[in-house]
Amino acid sequence: MKKIALAGLVAAALTSACNQTKTTETATTSANGAVTDTTKGLNGLFASFWERQSRLDPLSATAQGDNRFNDLLPNDQTQAFRDTLRTFYQDYLTRLGQFDRAKLDDNDRISYDIFQYDLKQRVEGLKLNTWMMPFQQFWGLPISMGQFGSGQGNQPFKTVKDYDNWLGRVRGFSVWADSAIGNFRRGMKAGVVLPKALVEKMLPQMRAKDMQVTDATKSLFYGPINAFPKDFSDADKKRITEDYKKAIMTEIVPTYKKLGDFLATEYLPKSRPTSGINAIPGGPEMYRYYASYWTTTDKTPAEIHALGLREVARLRAEMERMRTELGFKGTLRQFFESLKHDPKAMPFKTAEEVLAGFRKIQATIDPNLKKMFGRVPKSPFEIRRTEAFREASASAEYNQGSPDGTRPGIFYVPLPKPAEYNVTQGMESLFLHEAIPGHHYQISLQQENTALPKFRQFAGYGAMTEGWALYCESLGKELGLYKDPYQYVGALNDEMLRAVRLVVDTGLHTGQLTREQAIEYMLDNMPASKEDDTSAIERYMAIPGQALAYKIGQLKIQELRARYEKQLGSKFSLSNFHDELLKDGVMPLAVLETKMDAWAKKQK
Repeated sequence: MKKIALAGLVAAALTSACNQTKTTETATTSANGAVTDTTKGLNGLFASFWERQSRLDPLSATAQGDNRFNDLLPNDQTQAFRDTLRTFYQDYLTRLGQFDRAKLDDNDRISYDIFQYDLKQRVEGLKLNTWMMPFQQFWGLPISMGQFGSGQGNQPFKTVKDYDNWLGRVRGFSVWADSAIGNFRRGMKAGVVLPKALVEKMLPQMRAKDMQVTDATKSLFYGPINAFPKDFSDADKKRITEDYKKAIMTEIVPTYKKLGDFLATEYLPKSRPTSGINAIPGGPEMYRYYASYWTTTDKTPAEIHALGLREVARLRAEMERMRTELGFKGTLRQFFESLKHDPKAMPFKTAEEVLAGFRKIQATIDPNLKKMFGRVPKSPFEIRRTEAFREASASAEYNQGSPDGTRPGIFYVPLPKPAEYNVTQGMESLFLHEAIPGHHYQISLQQENTALPKFRQFAGYGAMTEGWALYCESLGKELGLYKDPYQYVGALNDEMLRAVRLVVDTGLHTGQLTREQAIEYMLDNMPASKEDDTSAIERYMAIPGQALAYKIGQLKIQELRARYEKQLGSKFSLSNFHDELLKDGVMPLAVLETKMDAWAKKQK
């Protein structure tokens, strides 16, 4: 999945959809932070929105390569902040309504539709009481702080000012944590609390050995000090080192201790035994919102559940075929169990060997990529092992690079036990999804398209973003992969995972499945371990609806490709189809379908 570095689920919902624009800046920021439009028109509206948005969400601005606000960390846990957002979004909805959509050109109509859709989603999201659950084990500021402050993430540490900027964010973190604890307490009184199983996973994150240190030099946040640029003066190095040691020991360590102690002593006893969000006050409405938000459709949870059951049945039949082909005589579940211990499925001994395996995949597909894509990213790309502090509970993920190419896109692979890395859990398909041509191509091409308004240039609609990445997994055979039956089983497993998600996510959050029943369902249909399935189910419990985006988006893209192949016949070009699909960035699926249908008509 694409990594979204945001402080909490509501912040993710408020930011990830509206992130793209045209590079001609049409707004400026004065010294006091006020924004002034310098040109009129629709693009002026988009630009002034983006300028204000970047100040309100500076972590995302940093991730997008806008370093003007790298010292800021607003306290998004306050009612005043939420009220500011509500007024901000409603104001721009009103201003958008002053434009006559019928008089706009085709691309501006797309921008209009996306902007309107997104702002309405944001306003609706602010009506939810998810602010009473400020973070969980999968997303949230306490995790993002570690990624930003390690020196290996989005926060730049190249100049003295960069180093000082980070200290500004550290000071904001302790204030944020106090407000987050207050919101957790409000939730405890209202019955809006996280499941106990999730809180138990949060405790070791707060108390990790490189977070709770007695020696500042052992802290994760000391990483930038160990990597000083060579041109720093001795005086700067000495002063910054002392400032960082002080910040670590007097602000960072106490803040993580405070959060950990609160979760352990106050919150855990009040956490709930139930699994789904339907169990809390307002939960059913929350889940309907999240299902719509993540899929960008009006499909109901019941419709999505039924679709998931059909997809699971289809993929299960193909897995049965592979079981027969590999000569296994037992049941499918026994086949899955045998794969966990099959030496042919575990060819690696060290983490470096696994990483080298991913590099080999990249080299294999490279010649065929040129036939499928006319547009390729300029942004550099790297494969890295996930940082130790979060490796145990992390999923493989893609961290976007900066639009100017100074920071590469990074494919992170967690390898807590490299010798147990099993290709039947999906290796080739994982690379196609998270790296190339999945997230790296889609996100990089989108960010590099400076003709888009910024709210589109940096958009992150889950259904198209994750749907594209899952669609890329289906290109494996065309790209020269899946020749090894174990790797193909891995690809089937990866697609099955996304189909199963439709069943278990909707099942969990509508009360049809408990955590334990959902884990059992995954074990029955996939060759993963109980440990992996447990981690997956707890992820779905933490971020309701997000897991629905993949399959819904993939099926729509596959539907469009099949439609145009049939309509256009010999005039259909796969390369042109892919280029058109990606060139305008991600968008709600209905907007995408309208755009692609118009493209297909022109091809005739």
